[in-house]
Amino acid sequence: MTCSRRWPLISLGFLREGRLQVYAACDPVTVAAISTELQAARQETREMSVVNANLDQAPSADALAAVDVLVADARVALKACPRSDGHWTFVLEADVSISAEYIFLQHFLDEVDAEEERLVARYLRAAQAPNGGWPLFANGAFDLSASVKAYYALKLAGDDPEAPHMHRARQAILAHGGAARSNVFTRFSLALFGQVPWRALPVMPAEIMLLPRWFPFHLSKVAYWSRTVIVPLLILGALRPRARNVRRIGIPELFTTPPDDEHGYIVNSTGTLLGRLLVWFDALLRVAERRSPRFLRQRAIRSAIEFMRPRLNREEGLGGIFPAMANAVMALDSIGLPPGHPELVDAKRAVKRLLVRRQDHAFCQPCLSPVWDTALSLHALLEAGEPAHGQTIVSACDWLLEREITQVVGDWASRRPGLPPSGWAFQYQNDHYTDVDDTAVVVMALHRADSHRHRGAIERATQWILGMQSKNGGWGAFDADNTHYRLKNIPFADHGALLDPPTADVTARCLGMLAQQGFEPTHPAIRRGIAFLEREQEPDGSWFGRWGVNYLYGTWSVLIALNALGEDLRAPYVRKAVDWLIARQGADGGWGEGCASYWRERRFEATESTASQTAWALLGLMAAGEVESEAVARGVAYLQALPREGANWHDALWTGAGFPRIFYLKYHGYSAYFPLLALARYRNMMRGTERRLRYGL
Repeated sequence: MTCSRRWPLISLGFLREGRLQVYAACDPVTVAAISTELQAARQETREMSVVNANLDQAPSADALAAVDVLVADARVALKACPRSDGHWTFVLEADVSISAEYIFLQHFLDEVDAEEERLVARYLRAAQAPNGGWPLFANGAFDLSASVKAYYALKLAGDDPEAPHMHRARQAILAHGGAARSNVFTRFSLALFGQVPWRALPVMPAEIMLLPRWFPFHLSKVAYWSRTVIVPLLILGALRPRARNVRRIGIPELFTTPPDDEHGYIVNSTGTLLGRLLVWFDALLRVAERRSPRFLRQRAIRSAIEFMRPRLNREEGLGGIFPAMANAVMALDSIGLPPGHPELVDAKRAVKRLLVRRQDHAFCQPCLSPVWDTALSLHALLEAGEPAHGQTIVSACDWLLEREITQVVGDWASRRPGLPPSGWAFQYQNDHYTDVDDTAVVVMALHRADSHRHRGAIERATQWILGMQSKNGGWGAFDADNTHYRLKNIPFADHGALLDPPTADVTARCLGMLAQQGFEPTHPAIRRGIAFLEREQEPDGSWFGRWGVNYLYGTWSVLIALNALGEDLRAPYVRKAVDWLIARQGADGGWGEGCASYWRERRFEATESTASQTAWALLGLMAAGEVESEAVARGVAYLQALPREGANWHDALWTGAGFPRIFYLKYHGYSAYFPLLALARYRNMMRGTERRLRYGL
């Protein structure tokens, strides 16, 4: 958790029993204010319990009073976490690949910070699994590409390849086919360090930049993250620079066949006939690439640079995501920019901002999540009773309003030309890539806090979201109609995350936003959105979760939207979702779903309960009319019993999805604002008589 202020800090947290506990960082003035506020909140809950004791709900009065105390404590703790300007940002953690690539980048540039490298190496060693390799998420299975990167990064950092941990890693990697079987992005890193020949990579000629829009492959047809990662890779692939790597450290020991003798790099990872044909086409394209005129190659490189430059914002780097940012640094270095060039300096500084340093380790975040964290914290606090016109809420809303994107027409306009820009990015500044999901959540928070004061931003962003609806009725995260599924068969796309199609979770958020503002169910956008959700429902009643793990995330998102829209909660498809949620409840009363559920054959595997997923399940069940059910009561009891430190409930597992099956995330804020939102909503719905949600989240 990242609770920071400008002063040297001490902090206090409060357990339900009223004992003090160190949990985060706040200045002494804030500590005093929090202590006073907490006492007032507890007095309020005592008074409420006396009132409730005289109501017909007497049997639940004591239980609700306990929830009141927990909500009050958690609300005060979350209020202690925003930065001095009023926004929240929690740590966002990925698998070891990102931190390993951070070390790669330093050795590529020969700009190694010895202390940073030492701390990152400690993080990598600590993340090694008993099987000798590294997983994509906590308690996950061995992953070859992540393991190759972690091993090479540790060797670059000075670890002896004969050390026990390195020996175990090497044996595990070789047992899984060796580094030659790693994915395309890993092999690209190895090519830059001279560890594999460039023919180990699928052909991605820089001339891609010059293709017309009608061509089967065009950058506008892939997702924003693919676009920003690919463009600097095209420059690197054309120039083929070699990492400085001054100690000439290599990893020949990770190959079962010498890299130059290996002929099985390019494979059909999809198993489809189209995939096989595209592998053959790759071989033909490889011959054609060698005959490309020099002037055409130079023109393509210039086009790639021209694409990057306006998107190299000073704060976030290219695309606001580490892979694109690191690739951009290497590309700028490779075209000959001197170390002191402003563009290169800014690009490297943006990467440095992603590093999280602890006393005994450090790791690199894949990106920053301030807008997402701030909007969701606002929802939780408002649900918990934080005054809408108090300083905490007003400051956070003002911070969000300052970041509305109205002056930049982003890449999304290639599919929606003429649509006036509005909305919010996921990061501090990423204006070319407005996030539909974030925008919907921000609009709901602003509307909930003060719909009149924020009317202009709400109306602009709502019109933008309406314009971003895809033809099939759903919404994607960054683009409309990004459904060129055939491109998933190209050899370069072995990671399976090339596209940004409409998904149930993002669609549900957009529908919830419209419902909260009073859009009628007969509105064309809502009718089409509901039809999309009905088509997307799984046979067992759940919905797929693209951006959170997994069916629990998708299902709660949809059920909340359906309630806010006034859908019949007795409808068979709603009851089917309720039955699925109840069937997934654990013996401990909580809910848990592993990241492996994105593999169809493993979707029913049980995992330990988590605070965030239990909160999602509770929110979904309550939205479906089950607030007084035994399942909800057991889920609430689970959260009450779960250890909590400051704003965060204990939540060891990862519940965020970057790209299903290849890249997962641990949002350190999820165990703070989601349980608070669920418990506060339970308290509010149990005390009220209205079962229809006023809000779309």
